[in-house]
Amino acid sequence: MASRQCIFILLSVLAMGSLAGAATGPGNIAVFWGRNASEGTLREACDTGTYNTILISFLTGFGGAFSPSSYSLDISGHPLAGVGDDIKHCQSKGILVLLSIGGPTSTSGNYSLPTPQSAAALASHLWHAYLAGGGVSSSNSGDTPRPFGDAVLDGVDFYVDHAGDNDRYDELARRLHSYSGVMTTATVRCSYPEQPSMAAALATGLFARVHVRMYGGDLQCEWGQFDSWNKWAAAYPGSKVFVGVVASPEADKDAYLFQKDLYYGILQFSEKVPNYGGLMIWDRYYDKINHYISSS
Repeated sequence: MASRQCIFILLSVLAMGSLAGAATGPGNIAVFWGRNASEGTLREACDTGTYNTILISFLTGFGGAFSPSSYSLDISGHPLAGVGDDIKHCQSKGILVLLSIGGPTSTSGNYSLPTPQSAAALASHLWHAYLAGGGVSSSNSGDTPRPFGDAVLDGVDFYVDHAGDNDRYDELARRLHSYSGVMTTATVRCSYPEQPSMAAALATGLFARVHVRMYGGDLQCEWGQFDSWNKWAAAYPGSKVFVGVVASPEADKDAYLFQKDLYYGILQFSEKVPNYGGLMIWDRYYDKINHYISSS
C-alpha cells in the first residue's frame, strides 16, 4: 500500500510540475524483461499499459568463435515457446521490443568483440536470428535458428559491462545500421566517459537512445546525481537519454531511489533537457513485486 502511495506522489508531483511548466512528465518507460521467471510473461508486462519499450535480456555469449552455437541467449528459465507471439502482441500495442546483448558482470556472460570479423559475425547472427533477416524457426533445421520464430525485434541494445579497450562495438553498430537502419540503443554506466570501446561505438552517432544506469555499484552516481546524468545528455544531443533506476531496494539497496527522491533529485532537472527520453527500469521482476512504476 505504501508503494502505491509513493507512485501517486510521483505522478502528482509530475502532474503539478507539468501544469506549472516545470516538467513534461516521466516520458517513455523502458523496462528490462527476462531476468527472473517469476516476473511473468512478456505479454503480461506489455498488458500492464505501463511500458513503451521492452528490453529482452540477454544475449550473454558472443565473440571469439563465429558459429551460431557460440551465441548464448539467457532469459532466466522463461520457456521460448510463446515468446515470439508475445513479441508480436506487444508490438501490436505500439510497444518497442529490443534484444539486449551483453549484460552485467553478475550474469557471467562470456562476451567480447576483439576483431572486426567477430563484430561482423555477431551483426549477421542478430540480423538472421532476431531481426528481419529471415532464417528458420527454432523447431526446424536449416540456416540460422530463430529462437522467437518469425517475430522480428525492433532493434538491439548494447549493455556492455566489461569490454577490452579494442573491442569493436563501433563496428557492430555500423554493421547493424547497414541492415536497413536497425535501431540501436546503449545501456551505460553512470560514470562519464564510458569505457573506450563503448565510447567509440557511441561516437558513431548511431544510437537512438542512451540509458544511463544510476545504480550498479558506481559510487559516483548513486542517489540521483543529476550532474553525472547531465554529462551524458550533453555529450550525445542526437540521442534520447534515459534515467535508469532500480525498481526495488532488493535490486540495489544503496542506489534505490524512492519516487519522491527520483523526482526531486533527477527528474525535475532532467525533464528540462531537450534530449531527455524517459525512465529505464531495472527490471520487470522488481517493478512487479514493488509496484515502483507498474501497479500490476
